[in-house]
Amino acid sequence: MPRGAGHRAGVKSARRLVEMCGERGIRFLTLFAFSSENWKRPRQEVGALMKLMVEALDREVNELSARGVQLRFIGDRASLSPLMRTRMAQAETRTCENSGLTLVIALSYGGRWDIAEAARRLARESARGDLDPESIDENHIGQRLSLTGMPDPDLLIRTGGESRISNFLLWNLAYSEFYFTDCLWPAFDEAELARALDFFGRRERRFGRTPEQIEIG
Repeated sequence: MPRGAGHRAGVKSARRLVEMCGERGIRFLTLFAFSSENWKRPRQEVGALMKLMVEALDREVNELSARGVQLRFIGDRASLSPLMRTRMAQAETRTCENSGLTLVIALSYGGRWDIAEAARRLARESARGDLDPESIDENHIGQRLSLTGMPDPDLLIRTGGESRISNFLLWNLAYSEFYFTDCLWPAFDEAELARALDFFGRRERRFGRTPEQIEIG
């Protein structure tokens, strides 16, 4: 089948995952829809992907809002078409008051771009005299990244048999648990999500501490 068929099936998987996470009380879900490196793909495929995303927004936003989902986008919006940017802004406005699952769509996003953008913001603030360069610490950087105001991901799920994070949320994944599966994204279902969550539930999250310190609390 053509690659476009896989992308369309992937949209259906995203819809299922949003529903499953909402049912489980998961508060934040970030989906890597299109990376900054994906612009290197064949022009026809990129165009089809962008068209598919606009169609998905037109079709899904009302349903997402009815479910109480808040929709946010992260990534380099300047690289996207005016139509895409308009649809994204409309979707964010439409769902901004919702208090259920926060669904973050990473579109034209790269982890290195994210960190570089934060550095540019800090440099501009320092140049204006609003920020002492010597005072810059991890918190200053974190507050200027795309996921500011949201917790760092607890769990990264990578499908398709790949064992890399492909420039995704490089700063924010510092202490995330990684779950790699051979399951292809269009086939990702409730059983696969359950396996990922079971894996996460068996992890001991120490954040630099010893197991004895974890036991003491």
